[in-house]
Amino acid sequence: MAGRLLHVRGVVQGVGFRPYVYRLANANNLGGWVLNHADGVEIYVEGAEPDLEAFAISLTAQPPAAAQISSLEVSERQPLGLAQFEIRSSRPAASPSARISPDLAICGACLAELFDREDPRYLYPYINCTDCGPRFTVIESLPYDRARTTMRHWPMDARCQAQYDDPADRRFHAQPLACPHCGPHYCLESAEGKVSGDLASVQAAAQLLRTGAIVAMKGIGGFHLSCDASNAQAVLLLRDRKFRKEKPFAVMAATLQVARQIADLTPAAEKLLLSSARPIVLARARVELRGVAPDTHELGIMLPYAPLHHLIFAAGAPEILVMTSANRSSEPIAYRDEEAREHLSGLADAYLTGERPIARRVDDSVARTGVFGPVILRRSRGYAPGAVATLPVRNPILAVGADLKNTITLVVEGEAFVSQHIGDLDHYEARAAFRETIHDFLDMYRVDCGELTVAHDFHPEYASTLHALELPARARVPVQHHRAHIASVLAERQAWERCAIGVSFDGTGYGDDGTIWGGEFFVGTVSGGFRRALHLRTASLVGGDAAARFPVQCAAGFVSRLEDSTDLLQPPFRFPSRYLACLRLVQKQIRTFQTSSIGRLFDTVAALSGFTREITFEGQAAIWLEQLARAATPVQPYPFPLEGTELDFRPLLAAILRDRQHGRDTREIARAFHAAVAQAVCQAAGQLCEANNTTLVVLSGGVFQNELLVAEIAARAQQERLEIWMNSAVPPNDGGISLGQAALSAMS
Repeated sequence: MAGRLLHVRGVVQGVGFRPYVYRLANANNLGGWVLNHADGVEIYVEGAEPDLEAFAISLTAQPPAAAQISSLEVSERQPLGLAQFEIRSSRPAASPSARISPDLAICGACLAELFDREDPRYLYPYINCTDCGPRFTVIESLPYDRARTTMRHWPMDARCQAQYDDPADRRFHAQPLACPHCGPHYCLESAEGKVSGDLASVQAAAQLLRTGAIVAMKGIGGFHLSCDASNAQAVLLLRDRKFRKEKPFAVMAATLQVARQIADLTPAAEKLLLSSARPIVLARARVELRGVAPDTHELGIMLPYAPLHHLIFAAGAPEILVMTSANRSSEPIAYRDEEAREHLSGLADAYLTGERPIARRVDDSVARTGVFGPVILRRSRGYAPGAVATLPVRNPILAVGADLKNTITLVVEGEAFVSQHIGDLDHYEARAAFRETIHDFLDMYRVDCGELTVAHDFHPEYASTLHALELPARARVPVQHHRAHIASVLAERQAWERCAIGVSFDGTGYGDDGTIWGGEFFVGTVSGGFRRALHLRTASLVGGDAAARFPVQCAAGFVSRLEDSTDLLQPPFRFPSRYLACLRLVQKQIRTFQTSSIGRLFDTVAALSGFTREITFEGQAAIWLEQLARAATPVQPYPFPLEGTELDFRPLLAAILRDRQHGRDTREIARAFHAAVAQAVCQAAGQLCEANNTTLVVLSGGVFQNELLVAEIAARAQQERLEIWMNSAVPPNDGGISLGQAALSAMS
């Protein structure tokens, strides 16, 4: 006889791991116990040596589907003479570091029971088990037990309790467990009154959706505003009410077959759609849904992930629904009932509201497939708050991210937990959500603010920076924006000492010299820091970051650097008066800043190709330019030479202007521009690789959300024998900045 103490870290709480251990121990005739610990799961087993070996092998070989084991520590112990194996009460600690499971889409077994007339949970919208259901959005504190979730308000009845206590049952220790007899319910509220009861309220909501109404539905992480995606009048009404002019809406398809009818889905895209995270997946549209995604060939599609969604479609709702965050434009998603009634007044015609409280707002995630694998564009439900890296540091770190697409990262015992998507901090409500999320994470992991190192952006006027400076932290570390982008990729792969050429392309970021960066090449390591080696030639930018709203404003600053710009800007150009006004400001150097931003170069080329209006959402002009380029076959790239330490955009823009004068198809112009940027990246990075004895090139920043550009780079990198790394666990946009800040501050 022998004894073993095992410490398992990873996503092992709330995913059926303790029941799995219980069954495995009994199958191997072992005595002992298992419990949730502050940083994972602790197991003690004793028995014959062969049985202990078999247990250890099986433990990591076939864990529950939603579990993710990151580490396993085993130590010898003297046997205690335990004949039985049991699940013990959780052991709280002063500072937990357990990985919290993200919310999980409904599993096949629960879905079958949902529509089984003989099942006690027939048509029950809160059905779940240890393999599926809410986790992050119901947990109030760690370790993960029912008493520490929003389900603590509903004591289990005898049947549920029996399943909860039965090791052979799939609901053994399923913390959100409930049934129609003992659990929460849904109701529908509208101007016509209140409809109570799960079935009646769902049927009433489906009927409203069929008749063109807008319904606010309470889901897993907040409310959605929903309407019939094929009803153009309803979609345009939702746009008008939400003040959302052109930004695409996401849609939910009733089934995978319906999704295939409206979009071209690759096997990789279908795998993403069907994953337990159930993100919104961007794919090329096959049909036009008027008003849903104007001026783009892509649709953002997701499949039902909550029991409520399946019930809505089964009750006769249209098979394609707009499913957008329930908020006014730029505000955070509403997740509390009273908040929804107040903030969504005038937006929704009815509210389908569930009684179970949501512990924290969590928006839908957005992803796409790419040449280097899946890319997360918005990391939230289904992914957050999973740890994405283990940093070589013991002291806690809080990284507060950037002001656009904000996330925060909290590092506890080296585990880097990245929050859900928070949003853009230029609105009061988003800043309130940002502060709320920081407090939530510090409280969840019981971290004293006075023990923290706080990492923040180098920009002195960011809202996130200002808040970081107010926190009573042990230390503060400013991190330059574009270096954080590069560090985020290397942190995902734990590559602290690997020398890399970092290419960081985005729209804006405060540089070391006080100018606006965004077209940067770095050389170095996370542990040793990154040296700026090359960059885009600087141009003038009227109004600074505000120029991002007006592509012609960007064009005025870039084109003014051409010696013969006046001669080149002849018909067919018909720029609005804003262009000439900005040109005068550039010439007089009034309200003008210097920038090396590739993102603003994309805006400039979009303006020269015909996008001369104000944008209505971030990145709109660049997205438009990519769509234009996709409509052309591959062409020769424009000249984009490296002159010393600068990529010179002047020959490129001069060639574009000449082609416009000669009537070249703007689709070819856009494609040649993308090819020019890709070629310049590979040539410049290749030279830096050779000079620094490395082959690794890291790409990060919002510009690399452009899949056509990335594909062009991938093709050329293969010829140059360059190894390309991109973000996979966090977004390449500013949603990944907080992870990079945490990694660089850990090394400071």
